[in-house]
Amino acid sequence: MVRAEERNRQTTATVVAPDYPSTYWAWYTVAILFIAYILSFIDRQILSLLVAPVRRDLGITDTQMSLLLGLSFALFYSFLGLPLGRLADRTNRPRLIATGVFTWSLMTGGCGLVHSYWQLFLLRMGVGIGEASLSPTAYSMISDSFPAAKRPMAFSIYTMGIYVGSGSAFLFGALLLRAFTGKEIVQLPIVGASQPWQVLFLILGTTGIICTLVLLTLRDPSRKEARVLQSQGGKAKVERVPLRSVFEFLNQNRTTFLCLSLGLAMWAIIAYGSSAWEITFLVRNHHLSASQAGTFYGGALMVCGALGVMAAGKIASSLMACGRRDAYLRVAVWAAIAWLLPGILYPVVPNTTASIILIYVCTFFRGMPTFVILAAVLDLVPNAMRGQATALCILVVTLIGLGIGPTAIALVTDHLFGYDAAVRYSLVIVPVLACLLAEIFFLKGLRSYVTSLDYLQHWLERNV
Repeated sequence: MVRAEERNRQTTATVVAPDYPSTYWAWYTVAILFIAYILSFIDRQILSLLVAPVRRDLGITDTQMSLLLGLSFALFYSFLGLPLGRLADRTNRPRLIATGVFTWSLMTGGCGLVHSYWQLFLLRMGVGIGEASLSPTAYSMISDSFPAAKRPMAFSIYTMGIYVGSGSAFLFGALLLRAFTGKEIVQLPIVGASQPWQVLFLILGTTGIICTLVLLTLRDPSRKEARVLQSQGGKAKVERVPLRSVFEFLNQNRTTFLCLSLGLAMWAIIAYGSSAWEITFLVRNHHLSASQAGTFYGGALMVCGALGVMAAGKIASSLMACGRRDAYLRVAVWAAIAWLLPGILYPVVPNTTASIILIYVCTFFRGMPTFVILAAVLDLVPNAMRGQATALCILVVTLIGLGIGPTAIALVTDHLFGYDAAVRYSLVIVPVLACLLAEIFFLKGLRSYVTSLDYLQHWLERNV
């Protein structure tokens, strides 16, 4: 009864979109979120460089290691993304991100204190809890900081954090490992005797906690085209869309949303699976040291991965300028086709130089679909659903891509072939099948994407 009376005292209106933040503040926001994304992927990917020492010290198999690389992180990262995405649609977004960064950094530092497999497994789950707050909230903030024509470049720069962060994990992690070469034990103040790989986690955890303070300098941009409930006292409050309405909206666009989510999930199998095992592939099959492999692979991610994302942003912007409303999907379709041939070749060519060059080419194209699909999802939904829709997409992508990708490659190596060097064949079988499925979903989503954009416009007009 009270709620009914309260609703009667309120009127619903559509907000006239306020001015976007100044150019300085918009790009400052992107820069700080980019740094946070870099840190998240360093924390997420550093374990891929440490397969050999962690397996040795904890006495575990490839399959158990793959669970640390994928499933342990994916469990909470996926499912907590939904409530955190909903929070992103109604609360102060910079504070939400800062809380997440502090949480995952604390857990990462804790990984440097473990002495058993299950301790490390649980702390990796904790890293996922913190990181679940970042992307749904960051994409929402960037959408409200730039007009539509400028978003592709802003999204692409933020998404470069994946590749700069992953590359930094391998490159600087490799340099630190090289510095620790010959030292079985490192003596640290307070902590005491530690393995070199544990020191890396402690350094990363401390760095992330410091970054939390910088995130608190961000301003939360006003929510564009969001409806508000305005009370008689003149106080405006952004409307909270019921969860049922979110699912009803997505259900009306289920073909497009499912194709985008499942296509990106298949692509994530390639991205997460390859990132988890390509270092090990270079060590096992081309006899590089872990630090050498990390340096080469880190360079591929930092240079070619970042360039691929930037190129995707440029291409999408150009297509939009030509009137292509489905520009994001077209970039994803083309990138999947371009990745296929070098993706088949790099694991099986015998020459080390040729294999590394092909890895660089693959990394360039592998970066393209990552941000364009999430950007396409954001364009499909009203402002009040952006965090939730992004989180739901990330749920599907993470459970399948990160939860299955690294483990699928390990299972093929352990159980289909049965010897460590067969990881080269696993890196052909799993990613190529995933690429073909991703292309099918991207093409199907491309056919219905413009219709879904039209549905959004009708929905906005109907709900004024």
